[in-house]
Amino acid sequence: MKYTQLGRTGLKVSRLVLGTMNFGPFTDEADSHAVMDAALDAGINFFDTANVYGWGDNKGRTEEIIGSWFAAGGAARRDKVVLATKVYGNMAGDGEAWPNHDRLSALNIRRAVDASLKRLQTDYIDLYQFHHIDRLTPFEEIWQAIDVLVQQGKILYAGSSNFPGYKIAQANELAARRGSYGLVSEQCLYNLYERRAEMEVIPAAQEYGLGVIPWSPLHGGALGGILKGAEKGRRVSGRAAELLTDPAIRSQVQAYEDLLDKHGADPGETALAWLLTRPGVTGPIIGPRTAEQLESALRAVELELSEELLAGLDEVFPASGPSPEAFAW
Repeated sequence: MKYTQLGRTGLKVSRLVLGTMNFGPFTDEADSHAVMDAALDAGINFFDTANVYGWGDNKGRTEEIIGSWFAAGGAARRDKVVLATKVYGNMAGDGEAWPNHDRLSALNIRRAVDASLKRLQTDYIDLYQFHHIDRLTPFEEIWQAIDVLVQQGKILYAGSSNFPGYKIAQANELAARRGSYGLVSEQCLYNLYERRAEMEVIPAAQEYGLGVIPWSPLHGGALGGILKGAEKGRRVSGRAAELLTDPAIRSQVQAYEDLLDKHGADPGETALAWLLTRPGVTGPIIGPRTAEQLESALRAVELELSEELLAGLDEVFPASGPSPEAFAW
Protein backbone atom coordinates (compact mmCIF):
# COMPACT_ATOMS: atom_id res chain seq x y z
CA MET A 1 0.00 0.00 0.00
CA LYS A 2 1.08 3.58 -0.68
CA TYR A 3 0.41 6.45 1.69
CA THR A 4 0.09 10.21 1.47
CA GLN A 5 -0.63 13.16 3.75
CA LEU A 6 -4.28 14.13 4.20
CA GLY A 7 -4.30 17.62 2.75
CA ARG A 8 -2.15 20.05 4.73
CA THR A 9 -2.15 17.85 7.85
CA GLY A 10 0.60 15.63 9.18
CA LEU A 11 -1.77 12.66 9.06
CA LYS A 12 -0.67 9.75 6.85
CA VAL A 13 -3.45 7.85 5.11
CA SER A 14 -3.61 5.08 2.54
CA ARG A 15 -4.20 5.93 -1.14
CA LEU A 16 -7.36 3.82 -1.03
CA VAL A 17 -10.14 4.59 1.44
CA LEU A 18 -12.35 1.75 2.67
CA GLY A 19 -15.97 2.80 2.25
CA THR A 20 -18.38 0.99 4.54
CA MET A 21 -21.81 1.98 3.19
CA ASN A 22 -22.57 -1.63 2.21
CA PHE A 23 -21.97 -2.91 5.74
CA GLY A 24 -25.37 -3.81 7.12
CA PRO A 25 -27.68 -3.29 4.13
CA PHE A 26 -25.78 -5.61 1.76
CA THR A 27 -22.94 -7.20 3.74
CA ASP A 28 -23.68 -8.91 7.04
CA GLU A 29 -21.62 -8.33 10.17
CA ALA A 30 -19.36 -11.36 9.81
CA ASP A 31 -18.53 -10.62 6.17
CA SER A 32 -18.07 -6.91 6.98
CA HIS A 33 -15.52 -7.86 9.64
CA ALA A 34 -13.76 -10.07 7.08
CA VAL A 35 -13.55 -7.17 4.61
CA MET A 36 -12.10 -4.87 7.28
CA ASP A 37 -9.60 -7.55 8.31
CA ALA A 38 -8.48 -7.93 4.68
CA ALA A 39 -8.27 -4.15 4.19
CA LEU A 40 -6.11 -3.68 7.27
CA ASP A 41 -3.90 -6.62 6.27
CA ALA A 42 -3.43 -4.96 2.86
CA GLY A 43 -2.31 -1.73 4.53
CA ILE A 44 -5.51 0.31 4.12
CA ASN A 45 -5.65 2.44 7.26
CA PHE A 46 -8.33 4.98 6.21
CA PHE A 47 -11.93 3.86 6.89
CA ASP A 48 -14.93 6.03 5.98
CA THR A 49 -18.49 5.78 7.27
CA ALA A 50 -21.45 7.99 8.26
CA ASN A 51 -23.93 8.02 11.10
CA VAL A 52 -26.87 7.48 8.71
CA TYR A 53 -25.40 4.40 7.01
CA GLY A 54 -27.64 1.42 7.49
CA TRP A 55 -30.48 3.62 6.25
CA GLY A 56 -34.17 3.72 7.11
CA ASP A 57 -34.97 2.30 10.51
CA ASN A 58 -31.45 0.82 10.62
CA LYS A 59 -29.54 4.13 10.60
CA GLY A 60 -26.40 3.73 12.65
CA ARG A 61 -26.08 0.02 11.95
CA THR A 62 -22.90 0.46 9.90
CA GLU A 63 -21.18 2.33 12.72
CA GLU A 64 -22.25 -0.45 15.09
CA ILE A 65 -20.63 -3.07 12.85
CA ILE A 66 -17.38 -1.11 12.79
CA GLY A 67 -17.63 -0.69 16.55
CA SER A 68 -17.98 -4.42 17.15
CA TRP A 69 -14.95 -4.99 14.90
CA PHE A 70 -12.91 -2.52 16.96
CA ALA A 71 -14.05 -4.18 20.17
CA ALA A 72 -13.03 -7.60 18.89
CA GLY A 73 -9.54 -6.38 18.01
CA GLY A 74 -8.80 -4.25 21.04
CA ALA A 75 -6.93 -0.95 21.29
CA ALA A 76 -4.20 -2.02 18.87
CA ARG A 77 -6.72 -2.42 16.05
CA ARG A 78 -8.29 0.99 16.68
CA ASP A 79 -4.87 2.64 16.78
CA LYS A 80 -4.08 1.39 13.27
CA VAL A 81 -7.18 2.97 11.72
CA VAL A 82 -7.80 6.58 10.68
CA LEU A 83 -11.53 6.67 11.29
CA ALA A 84 -13.81 9.07 9.43
CA THR A 85 -17.54 9.45 9.93
CA LYS A 86 -20.14 12.08 9.02
CA VAL A 87 -22.91 14.18 10.52
CA TYR A 88 -25.94 15.89 8.96
CA GLY A 89 -28.82 13.52 8.32
CA ASN A 90 -31.71 12.97 10.70
CA MET A 91 -31.12 9.83 12.73
CA ALA A 92 -34.76 9.21 13.59
CA GLY A 93 -36.53 6.32 11.88
CA ASP A 94 -38.45 6.87 8.67
CA GLY A 95 -41.42 9.15 9.28
CA GLU A 96 -40.18 10.07 12.76
CA ALA A 97 -37.99 13.11 12.02
CA TRP A 98 -37.80 15.56 14.90
CA PRO A 99 -36.50 19.18 14.97
CA ASN A 100 -32.81 19.60 15.89
CA HIS A 101 -32.01 15.96 15.16
CA ASP A 102 -30.31 16.79 11.88
CA ARG A 103 -28.17 19.41 10.12
CA LEU A 104 -25.20 21.19 11.69
CA SER A 105 -26.51 23.11 14.67
CA ALA A 106 -24.24 23.04 17.72
CA LEU A 107 -26.93 21.01 19.46
CA ASN A 108 -27.10 18.32 16.80
CA ILE A 109 -23.31 18.16 16.37
CA ARG A 110 -22.93 17.58 20.12
CA ARG A 111 -25.67 14.96 20.15
CA ALA A 112 -24.50 13.23 16.98
CA VAL A 113 -20.84 12.89 17.88
CA ASP A 114 -21.62 11.30 21.23
CA ALA A 115 -24.00 8.84 19.57
CA SER A 116 -21.41 7.94 16.91
CA LEU A 117 -18.72 7.40 19.53
CA LYS A 118 -21.01 5.01 21.39
CA ARG A 119 -21.88 3.02 18.25
CA LEU A 120 -18.26 2.95 17.09
CA GLN A 121 -17.05 1.85 20.53
CA THR A 122 -14.23 4.39 20.55
CA ASP A 123 -13.46 7.55 22.46
CA TYR A 124 -12.36 9.65 19.47
CA ILE A 125 -13.01 10.16 15.76
CA ASP A 126 -10.05 11.09 13.58
CA LEU A 127 -11.98 12.90 10.85
CA TYR A 128 -15.48 14.28 11.51
CA GLN A 129 -17.12 15.29 8.24
CA PHE A 130 -20.11 17.49 7.43
CA HIS A 131 -22.17 15.30 5.09
CA HIS A 132 -23.73 18.30 3.34
CA ILE A 133 -23.74 22.08 3.59
CA ASP A 134 -26.24 23.53 6.06
CA ARG A 135 -27.78 26.66 4.61
CA LEU A 136 -29.47 27.46 7.93
CA THR A 137 -26.52 27.29 10.34
CA PRO A 138 -23.72 29.92 10.24
CA PHE A 139 -20.15 28.70 10.19
CA GLU A 140 -19.48 30.70 13.37
CA GLU A 141 -21.73 28.26 15.23
CA ILE A 142 -20.35 25.21 13.45
CA TRP A 143 -16.72 26.06 14.22
CA GLN A 144 -17.54 26.89 17.83
CA ALA A 145 -19.04 23.41 18.21
CA ILE A 146 -16.11 21.74 16.43
CA ASP A 147 -13.50 23.59 18.49
CA VAL A 148 -15.17 22.34 21.68
CA LEU A 149 -15.07 18.74 20.39
CA VAL A 150 -11.38 19.07 19.51
CA GLN A 151 -10.63 20.47 22.96
CA GLN A 152 -12.54 17.57 24.52
CA GLY A 153 -10.51 15.10 22.47
CA LYS A 154 -13.61 13.64 20.81
CA ILE A 155 -12.46 14.54 17.28
CA LEU A 156 -9.11 15.46 15.75
CA TYR A 157 -9.94 16.97 12.36
CA ALA A 158 -12.99 18.29 10.49
CA GLY A 159 -13.82 17.69 6.85
CA SER A 160 -16.60 18.40 4.39
CA SER A 161 -18.59 16.34 1.92
CA ASN A 162 -20.55 17.54 -1.10
CA PHE A 163 -19.48 21.17 -0.55
CA PRO A 164 -19.26 23.60 -3.48
CA GLY A 165 -16.01 25.48 -3.90
CA TYR A 166 -17.32 28.75 -2.49
CA LYS A 167 -18.46 27.04 0.72
CA ILE A 168 -15.00 25.51 1.19
CA ALA A 169 -13.56 29.00 0.89
CA GLN A 170 -16.18 30.52 3.18
CA ALA A 171 -15.70 27.85 5.84
CA ASN A 172 -11.92 28.09 5.93
CA GLU A 173 -11.72 31.88 5.74
CA LEU A 174 -13.95 32.10 8.81
CA ALA A 175 -12.01 29.34 10.55
CA ALA A 176 -8.78 31.27 9.99
CA ARG A 177 -10.27 34.43 11.49
CA ARG A 178 -11.32 32.41 14.57
CA GLY A 179 -7.97 30.71 14.91
CA SER A 180 -9.61 27.36 14.12
CA TYR A 181 -7.85 24.80 11.93
CA GLY A 182 -10.73 24.54 9.47
CA LEU A 183 -11.57 21.87 6.93
CA VAL A 184 -8.79 19.42 6.04
CA SER A 185 -10.64 17.32 3.46
CA GLU A 186 -13.49 17.37 0.96
CA GLN A 187 -15.34 14.22 -0.04
CA CYS A 188 -16.96 14.76 -3.42
CA LEU A 189 -18.46 12.96 -6.40
CA TYR A 190 -15.54 12.64 -8.82
CA ASN A 191 -14.67 10.05 -11.43
CA LEU A 192 -13.86 9.74 -15.14
CA TYR A 193 -17.48 10.29 -16.14
CA GLU A 194 -18.32 12.99 -13.57
CA ARG A 195 -15.53 15.59 -13.73
CA ARG A 196 -17.35 18.78 -12.74
CA ALA A 197 -15.44 18.87 -9.45
CA GLU A 198 -12.39 19.92 -11.50
CA MET A 199 -14.00 23.28 -12.22
CA GLU A 200 -14.12 24.76 -8.70
CA VAL A 201 -14.30 22.17 -5.91
CA ILE A 202 -10.84 20.66 -6.41
CA PRO A 203 -9.11 24.01 -7.07
CA ALA A 204 -10.69 25.38 -3.87
CA ALA A 205 -9.59 22.29 -1.96
CA GLN A 206 -6.03 22.67 -3.23
CA GLU A 207 -5.96 26.40 -2.44
CA TYR A 208 -7.02 25.79 1.17
CA GLY A 209 -5.02 22.63 1.76
CA LEU A 210 -7.83 20.07 1.74
CA GLY A 211 -7.28 16.50 0.66
CA VAL A 212 -9.84 15.37 -1.95
CA ILE A 213 -11.58 12.06 -1.27
CA PRO A 214 -13.66 11.03 -4.32
CA TRP A 215 -16.77 8.96 -3.75
CA SER A 216 -18.40 6.72 -6.39
CA PRO A 217 -15.12 6.27 -8.29
CA LEU A 218 -16.79 3.78 -10.66
CA HIS A 219 -19.92 5.94 -11.01
CA GLY A 220 -22.27 3.34 -9.65
CA GLY A 221 -20.58 0.56 -11.61
CA ALA A 222 -20.78 2.25 -15.03
CA LEU A 223 -16.96 2.40 -15.20
CA GLY A 224 -16.40 -1.14 -14.00
CA GLY A 225 -16.82 -2.99 -17.29
CA ILE A 226 -20.57 -3.00 -17.12
CA LEU A 227 -21.27 -3.72 -20.81
CA LYS A 228 -18.88 -6.64 -20.94
CA GLY A 229 -20.40 -7.92 -17.72
CA ALA A 230 -23.93 -7.63 -19.14
CA GLU A 231 -22.85 -9.72 -22.13
CA LYS A 232 -21.88 -12.44 -19.67
CA GLY A 233 -25.27 -12.28 -17.99
CA ARG A 234 -24.29 -10.05 -15.08
CA ARG A 235 -27.25 -8.02 -13.77
CA VAL A 236 -27.15 -4.25 -14.34
CA SER A 237 -28.97 -2.10 -11.79
CA GLY A 238 -29.02 1.25 -10.01
CA ARG A 239 -27.35 4.35 -11.40
CA ALA A 240 -25.46 2.40 -14.03
CA ALA A 241 -28.67 0.92 -15.47
CA GLU A 242 -30.24 4.38 -15.61
CA LEU A 243 -27.23 5.81 -17.42
CA LEU A 244 -27.22 3.10 -20.04
CA THR A 245 -30.77 3.95 -21.10
CA ASP A 246 -29.27 7.05 -22.75
CA PRO A 247 -27.81 5.98 -26.14
CA ALA A 248 -25.14 8.70 -26.05
CA ILE A 249 -23.90 7.61 -22.62
CA ARG A 250 -24.01 3.96 -23.61
CA SER A 251 -21.88 4.76 -26.64
CA GLN A 252 -19.42 6.63 -24.41
CA VAL A 253 -19.14 3.70 -22.01
CA GLN A 254 -18.66 1.36 -24.97
CA ALA A 255 -15.82 3.56 -26.25
CA TYR A 256 -14.26 3.41 -22.78
CA GLU A 257 -14.39 -0.37 -22.63
CA ASP A 258 -13.10 -0.67 -26.22
CA LEU A 259 -10.15 1.61 -25.36
CA LEU A 260 -9.23 -0.51 -22.35
CA ASP A 261 -9.55 -3.70 -24.39
CA LYS A 262 -7.01 -2.20 -26.79
CA HIS A 263 -4.61 -1.59 -23.88
CA GLY A 264 -5.36 -4.86 -22.12
CA ALA A 265 -6.52 -2.98 -19.03
CA ASP A 266 -9.27 -3.72 -16.52
CA PRO A 267 -12.00 -1.01 -16.46
CA GLY A 268 -12.53 -0.86 -12.70
CA GLU A 269 -8.84 -0.89 -11.86
CA THR A 270 -8.15 1.76 -14.51
CA ALA A 271 -10.88 4.09 -13.20
CA LEU A 272 -9.36 3.92 -9.72
CA ALA A 273 -5.80 4.29 -10.99
CA TRP A 274 -6.84 7.36 -13.02
CA LEU A 275 -8.13 9.07 -9.87
CA LEU A 276 -4.78 8.39 -8.18
CA THR A 277 -3.08 10.43 -10.94
CA ARG A 278 -5.30 13.48 -10.38
CA PRO A 279 -3.89 16.58 -8.63
CA GLY A 280 -5.16 17.05 -5.09
CA VAL A 281 -6.66 13.57 -4.73
CA THR A 282 -5.81 11.79 -1.47
CA GLY A 283 -7.51 8.55 -2.43
CA PRO A 284 -10.84 7.28 -3.79
CA ILE A 285 -13.39 5.55 -1.60
CA ILE A 286 -13.84 1.91 -2.51
CA GLY A 287 -16.90 0.02 -1.28
CA PRO A 288 -16.24 -3.71 -1.59
CA ARG A 289 -19.01 -6.06 -0.53
CA THR A 290 -16.57 -8.97 -0.37
CA ALA A 291 -12.87 -9.56 0.23
CA GLU A 292 -12.58 -10.65 -3.44
CA GLN A 293 -13.81 -7.25 -4.64
CA LEU A 294 -11.23 -5.64 -2.37
CA GLU A 295 -8.41 -7.56 -4.08
CA SER A 296 -9.30 -6.05 -7.46
CA ALA A 297 -9.28 -2.52 -6.06
CA LEU A 298 -5.87 -3.04 -4.45
CA ARG A 299 -4.27 -3.70 -7.83
CA ALA A 300 -5.10 -0.13 -8.89
CA VAL A 301 -2.54 1.30 -6.47
CA GLU A 302 0.33 -0.30 -8.39
CA LEU A 303 -1.14 0.27 -11.85
CA GLU A 304 0.82 2.66 -14.08
CA LEU A 305 -1.22 4.32 -16.82
CA SER A 306 0.64 5.23 -20.01
CA GLU A 307 0.46 8.72 -21.46
CA GLU A 308 -1.28 7.23 -24.49
CA LEU A 309 -3.97 5.65 -22.33
CA LEU A 310 -4.42 8.85 -20.27
CA ALA A 311 -4.87 10.84 -23.47
CA GLY A 312 -7.38 8.30 -24.73
CA LEU A 313 -9.36 8.53 -21.49
CA ASP A 314 -9.50 12.32 -21.87
CA GLU A 315 -10.90 11.88 -25.37
CA VAL A 316 -13.65 9.54 -24.19
CA PHE A 317 -14.43 11.57 -21.06
CA PRO A 318 -13.39 15.19 -21.77
CA ALA A 319 -12.40 17.35 -18.80
CA SER A 320 -14.73 20.10 -17.69
CA GLY A 321 -11.74 22.41 -17.39
CA PRO A 322 -10.94 24.83 -14.55
CA SER A 323 -13.02 27.90 -13.86
CA PRO A 324 -13.42 30.56 -15.07
CA GLU A 325 -12.09 29.33 -18.44
CA ALA A 326 -14.57 26.44 -18.54
CA PHE A 327 -17.52 28.79 -18.81
CA ALA A 328 -16.03 32.21 -19.56
CA TRP A 329 -14.84 31.57 -23.13
